[in-house]
Amino acid sequence: MRGTTFLALALIPLALSGCIARTAVDVATAPVKAGSKAVDLATTSQSEADEKRGRKIREREERLGKLQRRYEKEHARCADGDRNACNSARETYGEMQVIMGETPVEPERLQRR
Repeated sequence: MRGTTFLALALIPLALSGCIARTAVDVATAPVKAGSKAVDLATTSQSEADEKRGRKIREREERLGKLQRRYEKEHARCADGDRNACNSARETYGEMQVIMGETPVEPERLQRR
């Protein structure tokens, strides 16, 4: 019985040294991990930038489509003699022009010579 207790007591420092060593490694690498995480959060990858740009283009196209449908309805009412619809149609058309001016255009591909 004493032999088993002695053996267990002898193995405890060996087991703890592994835990202590692992903790020391974790403490030493923590600043590096935190720094790399901060850099990763601060920078945007090309694929993330492309996704964001695509999302903005889709949102603008959806908005432009809604304005186009609204403009067509207002223009039809204007043609029937509704002066308020004519004013609304002009405002809607102006908003459409602003959005079309903001819509990014895909860059032209370089041509091979």
